[in-house]
Amino acid sequence: MDLSNLKPAVGSVKHNTRIGRGPGSGKGGTSTRGHKGAKSRSGYSRKIGFEGGQMPLQRRLPKFGFKNINRVEYKAINLDLISALAEARQLQKVGIDELVAAGYLRRGQLAKVLAGGAIATALAVEANAFSAAAKAAIEAAGGSATTV
Repeated sequence: MDLSNLKPAVGSVKHNTRIGRGPGSGKGGTSTRGHKGAKSRSGYSRKIGFEGGQMPLQRRLPKFGFKNINRVEYKAINLDLISALAEARQLQKVGIDELVAAGYLRRGQLAKVLAGGAIATALAVEANAFSAAAKAAIEAAGGSATTV
């Protein structure tokens, strides 16, 4: 065997149908495009979402509201979760790093402490934001609420 008698496997090579090459080819004349209409013209390209002239979906659906590009999204962390975490790990300070380590936050997520539940021990709590009731509850228990 050498390079002179190499051939591709049978059926692996398929030639494209050559259209528009005269009537003898069987694919001449209209070149498989049919008669008239937009799709028979050169340069035709159908726009995305075209439904044959029916009112397209993006125009049928109602539009309302808006997305505020300046919205700051916080992950809500309740006081009972913070006190349970502090008890389980014997912590005096609960911050963003401790919440990430415990799996309550992802790195880069912002945390807002809310007043759900109660806090019994004096804790130093650090978060990106606090509700007024949560801040009051932390300070009433003898702790401190620090905004990072």
